[in-house]
Amino acid sequence: MGTKNTRVADEVPDDPDDLLPETSVLSLDEYLDMQAAIGNRTRFEIVYRLAHGDELTPTELNEAMDVDDSTLHYHLNELQDVGLVEKRVRTERNSDGLYTYYRSTILGDVILEHGVEELLRREWDFSEAYDGSGSA
Repeated sequence: MGTKNTRVADEVPDDPDDLLPETSVLSLDEYLDMQAAIGNRTRFEIVYRLAHGDELTPTELNEAMDVDDSTLHYHLNELQDVGLVEKRVRTERNSDGLYTYYRSTILGDVILEHGVEELLRREWDFSEAYDGSGSA
């Protein structure tokens, strides 16, 4: 376990557990589980589509991603388990029955924006920085 020393800005603790404040709601392992979950291409695409759009039904996700039903539901469950996606069930106006919708959670939005998307933005920055260099 970490030593939970008081952290000073810009200092890197010796123990990775000390990266989190003592009052953290989530453990380091839970954060790592989120990172591992979004490291899968299908799960990344699900969170991406949900974070950058409206709530979507499994049918809408299935059509957009061209994956089979069981694969989609497996990945949705994995994302729910780590807290990156949430499921909502509701009725629709002028319709019978309940409909299931999925949306990205705030954790899903944050891990996407400050994780994979940030790396991809930096790829563009690096590419643009080197495009004009040395070519005359």
